[in-house]
Amino acid sequence: MTKRRATGRKPKPFWERGYFQHGYWLGKERLGAVRLGPKGEWDGIYRWEAGHRAGETTTLKDAKQAVEQAVLVGASQLPLFE
Repeated sequence: MTKRRATGRKPKPFWERGYFQHGYWLGKERLGAVRLGPKGEWDGIYRWEAGHRAGETTTLKDAKQAVEQAVLVGASQLPLFE
């Protein structure tokens, strides 16, 4: 019987809920965020940003999916103009 090699697991990004924003973290590096408007002035729109991309959605679920998608695309594509 052969020994199995211990494979190091890659850390997975996770969502951390905050007071006025949700952060998407990988270890100690923030990959993206979803923000709300100022208290008392919130217009019902979630603003997200990840890397050089940003946008707005009407639901938190859509905003989180947009951040995750932007992080995946940024990680999987080679930079074209660098």
